[in-house]
Amino acid sequence: MNKTKDTSSDSKFIQMTTAPVEKLIIKLAVPTIISMLVTTFYNLADTLFVRQLENDSMVAAVGVVLPLMSIIQAFGFFCGHGSGNYISRAFGRKDYNDAKIMASTGFFYAVVFGLVITVGGLLFTDQLTFILGAKTEATSIATKEYMKWILIACPFMTGAIVINNQLRMQGNAFFAMVGLTTGAILNCILDPIFIFKSGDTIFNGSVTIPFGVGLGVEGAALATAISQVCSFILLFIGMYKSDAIKINLRSISLRYFSGIVQGGLPSLARQGLASVSTACLNHSVGLFISDEIMIDAVQAAMTGVSKITLFLSSALIGFGQGFQPVCGFNYGAKLYDRVIKSYFFCIKVACVALVIFSALGFIFSDAITLAIAGSTELSSAIASFTFKAQLIVFPLQAWSMLCNMMLQNIGMTFRATVVAMSRQGLAFIPIIFLLPLIIKLMGFDPLLGIETAQAVSDVVAFIISLPIGIGVINEMRRESVKQRSGTES
Repeated sequence: MNKTKDTSSDSKFIQMTTAPVEKLIIKLAVPTIISMLVTTFYNLADTLFVRQLENDSMVAAVGVVLPLMSIIQAFGFFCGHGSGNYISRAFGRKDYNDAKIMASTGFFYAVVFGLVITVGGLLFTDQLTFILGAKTEATSIATKEYMKWILIACPFMTGAIVINNQLRMQGNAFFAMVGLTTGAILNCILDPIFIFKSGDTIFNGSVTIPFGVGLGVEGAALATAISQVCSFILLFIGMYKSDAIKINLRSISLRYFSGIVQGGLPSLARQGLASVSTACLNHSVGLFISDEIMIDAVQAAMTGVSKITLFLSSALIGFGQGFQPVCGFNYGAKLYDRVIKSYFFCIKVACVALVIFSALGFIFSDAITLAIAGSTELSSAIASFTFKAQLIVFPLQAWSMLCNMMLQNIGMTFRATVVAMSRQGLAFIPIIFLLPLIIKLMGFDPLLGIETAQAVSDVVAFIISLPIGIGVINEMRRESVKQRSGTES
């Protein structure tokens, strides 16, 4: 790495390890919060526009494909968080050549994983549709139409996730924001053009589509695919415009895969289990509900609620992403007091914000779910109750999510993986089958168990993550005391 790059990196190191952590986090979090909100909004927009087709099977298909999207994101975050966390700690050690090799290696693995998913998914579409949980013929047909374009765009999606995370972890959140938000805005523009025909009316007849292709649910997937490719291109340009490490194929070292595993395994576990849990939800609906109209209504409702709650939690994720580079740099520099201080600052801010979000969401739950979750009164009613149940425990995510980010960022892979697995794996997967069964044996409608399974899982995840996070913080406090004692002696 040349002298100019070394000087730039040294300047960033000084800023990250000496500036007040509160100001650093807010500065880095603002663009990442915007990025996450805009990104999740265009995921929400897919469901919003598909809902205007007034077909629960098509809305359900978007939900059936959610596990596939989670798997794609799982491998993208595995390589992105794994390489990004490694890079931030390497910067903390001032080992810039090490960071350069990891940047290229993480990107290479992400694209390879994306290509494998594309080829495998296109070859085994029918089998994949069944595994993902499509339960009716209409939903299966819509799922295949939607899934095709998502699979084709997969390598661009995994590659974009890696570049985005590497930019963030090097303190270049602005360029990451530009790449993601531009793609998201493009998706929102393309959705109505590809989904509807010219002259179609949406939003209860208040909007008339002036021109459109009329591809239905397939059009939503095509819009997503095009926007993901554009995001990838813009993020790549942003990487070369910024002072971040550049991707160089000659710098790839397959030996660095263990470093990706160390920092990225929790993300792979979390997102991978999110995929499995959503598929389990779809299969649970088919197991406890027999009527096809009801199955489509429940799956459509759960699709809408999952998109809404993801949008709300995206602000927390973005805020946590502002914390991560501060955490990584200072942990790598062994400034443990700054890590602890920044963590508890984030917890306080996040708790207040989530309580406000929960209160507002509860007040306007009927209007929110009616706009997103399904196209019938039945699906909207199911969505409203489910949404309210999740909002009651929503603030608990502040601890469990930020705890996972901290553990992952400082390289405590096993404990980070346990926390990452707790919400969607250790808790949700057994609960989504056991809770409806228990409620059915008690003589009540098993749908109640399906509606409340995620809320119960959030409580269990908090109980698991709380002692783990406190234990790690106490370890850092002891190390800090040892450092001060050594300095004094």
